Amino acid sequence: MAARWSSENVVVEFRDSQATAMSVDCLGRHAVLSGRRFLYVVNLETPSEAPRKIGRQSKWDVGTVQWNPHESGAYLFAASSNQRVDLYKWCDGTGEIHTSLQGHTRVISDLDWSWFESEFLVTSSVDTYIYIWDTRDTRKPTVALSAVAGASQVKWNKRNQYCLASSHDGDVRIWDKRKPNTAVEYVAAHLSKIHGLDWHPDNEYILATSSQDNSVRFWDYRQPRKYLNILSCQVPVWKARYTPFSNGLVTVMVPQLRRENSLLLWSALDLNNPVHAFVGHDDVVLEFQWRRQKEGSKDYQLVTWSRDQTLRIWRVDPQLQKLCANDIVEGVEELMEGMTLTPDSEKTLHSQDPEPPQAPSLTTEDLEVTDQQDDPQSGQISSSKQEPPGLPQTLQQEFSLVNLQIRNVNVEMDAVNRSCFVSAHCGTNRVRLVVKFPAQYPNNAAPSFQFVSPTTIQSSMKTKIQKILMDTSLQKVKRNQNCLEPCVRQLVSCLESCMTQDDSAAANPYVVTPALQPFPRVTNTYGSYQDANIPFPRTSGARFCGTGCLVYFTRPITMHRSVSPTEPTPRSLSALSAYHSGVLTPMKMRSESQSTLRLYSGSPTRSDKEQVSISSFYYKERVKQDGGKACLFSFMYNFSLLISSVDYST
Repeated sequence: MAARWSSENVVVEFRDSQATAMSVDCLGRHAVLSGRRFLYVVNLETPSEAPRKIGRQSKWDVGTVQWNPHESGAYLFAASSNQRVDLYKWCDGTGEIHTSLQGHTRVISDLDWSWFESEFLVTSSVDTYIYIWDTRDTRKPTVALSAVAGASQVKWNKRNQYCLASSHDGDVRIWDKRKPNTAVEYVAAHLSKIHGLDWHPDNEYILATSSQDNSVRFWDYRQPRKYLNILSCQVPVWKARYTPFSNGLVTVMVPQLRRENSLLLWSALDLNNPVHAFVGHDDVVLEFQWRRQKEGSKDYQLVTWSRDQTLRIWRVDPQLQKLCANDIVEGVEELMEGMTLTPDSEKTLHSQDPEPPQAPSLTTEDLEVTDQQDDPQSGQISSSKQEPPGLPQTLQQEFSLVNLQIRNVNVEMDAVNRSCFVSAHCGTNRVRLVVKFPAQYPNNAAPSFQFVSPTTIQSSMKTKIQKILMDTSLQKVKRNQNCLEPCVRQLVSCLESCMTQDDSAAANPYVVTPALQPFPRVTNTYGSYQDANIPFPRTSGARFCGTGCLVYFTRPITMHRSVSPTEPTPRSLSALSAYHSGVLTPMKMRSESQSTLRLYSGSPTRSDKEQVSISSFYYKERVKQDGGKACLFSFMYNFSLLISSVDYST
């Protein structure tokens, strides 16, 4: 891709920090990065300056670090390391250890400062205990909460000073520190481990849980058997946190196949599609926090830290904030009334089924690249959940999420003019296409497609491709889905099919070429971009069977590689195109003449016009009669050895 829409503001690299955690102070002035040898304090006003260092005398990495959220304690932050929590004092550009909290007997998994009392800190550990500490007296914890299983997360309620929540594998326990003997409520939230907890900033009964089961669920703990809403994703969700504005939600996911769009902004009232993707980090986002808004500013800033050792500050402008506001979704008041869980609110709650009716799950097409066609008879999205027509941010959202990793294709996107230019070439064919999006797109309004110079394909092919693109886009917009990426892939598929037919016609002009189908499918060909994730098949291997015997397989001794033994075996089917295009030249066919050799696929010789296949990677010797007998004898001998090694008594 030549263009990617991004709203990042500041990017700073700290290559030597090796930090695993990050936190931003309540004043928005500093961020602390926790490494094994040092703690790095970064001035967010001038992030390009060298950070200040605080030395650490520990062989353990920092698990969690967090600043005190109160202005009266803004100089204090806590960092957990193995079984201990160190409290650091930051004053006048220097930092030092203030005191330490020691009480857990196993590794500390999480910590959290109280939102109401600046002196109180809660810690959780795999030793099954949750301790509440008073930093004015650090000799022992003030309150001890005991659970059967160790806790992986613990968070104070943002609206109730006595309430906190902890996660234990897939369950959530609600605690009241005034009643430490037992939990107030149990929520069987997920079937897999919970990685993140976050309380709603305005409702003391609502919380969000993110899990290894690829979902985020919203709960009112007064009704623990039914979740309020669900956000289904394609990858495990590490963290899901509410935004400080409107009803937004930010999620961090584990990228599949190293996808970059792992930091997503959602509207908690409409979970059909993400509002925006923060694209830029090259690796997993380890932590993200909001920076305090400057006086008089309408912009919010999101600070993120990634495994690629870069700190990024993203500007979230008012237009982006409006996408999470109450007025963008119809029926918001009714939904919020349902989230307060009055006695008549049973109708608004969802039972724990995989597809809740009011929040359709994210499909693969929403988050992953796909080249398959949609069924036009599939279900429609309810009109009450449609995004309002005429918003240019919807197109910006599509541009930010599109991930067209297609060779020989270049896409230039212009969200302001609601258009994009697609340039593609396949062999001798060149295409330049202008795509214009109407104001109502994608709400049942398809874009227009127009070929411009320098397009080299024939007029008949232009007409056929335009019809295919229009059919593809109509199928998408009828379901209120984006269509740019599927249309570009259809264009490439048509060009490849056209080139294949031209090559076939040139080789045999008397063969009648079939007409182009509305949705062409390339079969029995390998080496295209679609095969990048398909591993090359094994030709040998060995496994132990249930009886303890070793079973092995290998290719016939008469089949040899068509390329030099020094060249590596392709890691995926897409790599076959390198051998086919001549980048890797085949080796000499031993000492035999080419008339005595044949490709394993049955072709007499290998030509540049030939379709790439797995079989063309090898060739097979045409053995003589005595050689055939020797080959047969060798095969029978190896097979008899294998059979004789099997113990039939079992």
